[in-house]
Amino acid sequence: MAANKKTPRKQRRPSRNQAEEAIRTLLLWAGEDPGREGLLDTPKRVVSAYEDWFSGYKEDPIKFMKRTFEEVEGYDEMIVLRDIGFESHCEHHMAPIIGRAHVGYLPNNKIVGISKLARVVEAFARRFQVQEKMTAQIANCIWNVLNPKGVGVVIQATHQCMTTRGVHKSDVSMVTSQMLGTFRKDARTRAEFLGMIDKQR
Repeated sequence: MAANKKTPRKQRRPSRNQAEEAIRTLLLWAGEDPGREGLLDTPKRVVSAYEDWFSGYKEDPIKFMKRTFEEVEGYDEMIVLRDIGFESHCEHHMAPIIGRAHVGYLPNNKIVGISKLARVVEAFARRFQVQEKMTAQIANCIWNVLNPKGVGVVIQATHQCMTTRGVHKSDVSMVTSQMLGTFRKDARTRAEFLGMIDKQR
């Protein structure tokens, strides 16, 4: 019989002062003096940067997709938004992930404003991430809210946990994709989507 797994308790969010003190501790651990002139305001700056980098935790991507439009004169062809730049952070090393996302869907009687697609990417990117998970999250959000005939998401990114540490391979990028509905089942639909995001064609 499997052991019962306890539901993890939600931890209390530390105060801003506690967060700044954590940065001072890291500076000390690195061998620095947090009291020297150049580092006096660094803890405040880092915490402010974290508020920006991880603002996705305060966003609900589903809300961005709620406002849809049905007056599209019967338009039922593919909609693609490509080259959505994003910055995220690796949840394993807290190092930056810099890349571009390409998002497409085949509407089923309703569409969403294209800026909302970019906002969905941004909301998921501004969290600690694994690229594979982020790719699936974006696709599933569009699929579940819009109920389209198909969804395709392709992400290409460089991971500084690999380029600036470890194996130090600076010219490596990672590509992930998630195909749902007709994008997965129909090879022609998938090929059309991939052709639309391929700038070489």
